[in-house]
Amino acid sequence: MNVIFVAWQEPLSRHWAPVGRLSKDNHEFKFVYTLGAKETPNFRPFGRMRDLYAEYKSEELFPLFANRVLPKSRPEYRDYMHWLGLNEQNYDEMEELSRTAGLRATDSIELFPCPTETKDKSYEVFFFSRGLRHMHKENQARAKMLSFGEQLYLMQDLQNKYVAMSLLLRTGDPVSLAGYAPKYFSAEVTKLLQSNGQENVKVTVEQVNPDAPLQYRVLCKLKTHWPVNFMPCSNDQFQSLA
Repeated sequence: MNVIFVAWQEPLSRHWAPVGRLSKDNHEFKFVYTLGAKETPNFRPFGRMRDLYAEYKSEELFPLFANRVLPKSRPEYRDYMHWLGLNEQNYDEMEELSRTAGLRATDSIELFPCPTETKDKSYEVFFFSRGLRHMHKENQARAKMLSFGEQLYLMQDLQNKYVAMSLLLRTGDPVSLAGYAPKYFSAEVTKLLQSNGQENVKVTVEQVNPDAPLQYRVLCKLKTHWPVNFMPCSNDQFQSLA
């Protein structure tokens, strides 16, 4: 995982926008702001990275992101890596951040990867089901009983006032809600549903962690074929200001 975008939520409108891009080239980290930072009302630069038009480089992960990586010294580290479905031997900070979204209760930042075409010409992303804590206990209990490879189905939440084109996840019959797909994939996946056909966009359960916090409970995989001339993360807000 070499490129991760940073999304920020405007506190008044609750609108999310990509405001930065973190990348890793060999052992060097780079961070730039994107046009979304300039266009989003009330956005303020992060920490000491105050110049929206600069490119920042470091041999170590910037503090903004390092604080979102779990230290290996923590007693729950091994369980945590298992919940994420990652191999300790092939550990990479960027992969961890892309799985967890770098979520913290103290700010309005989320991290997400820009998908790249796989060797079999597919669009493939892994993500944790979101919003389970807002679901009824019956839904939470059903989510805990999901099994590896079980298919989940996408539903548009058309009247969601916070996230346009929000996508719910549901089980097959009997129907039970299983959370949401991450908000930053909503617009792109909606386009894939339209271009590839709904039956060709598959969401399956990759892993269930019954003993994990709800935000790490259900790991999903979304896969479909990569359309000709498809360019993810390509609208103007993703473009670098540097």
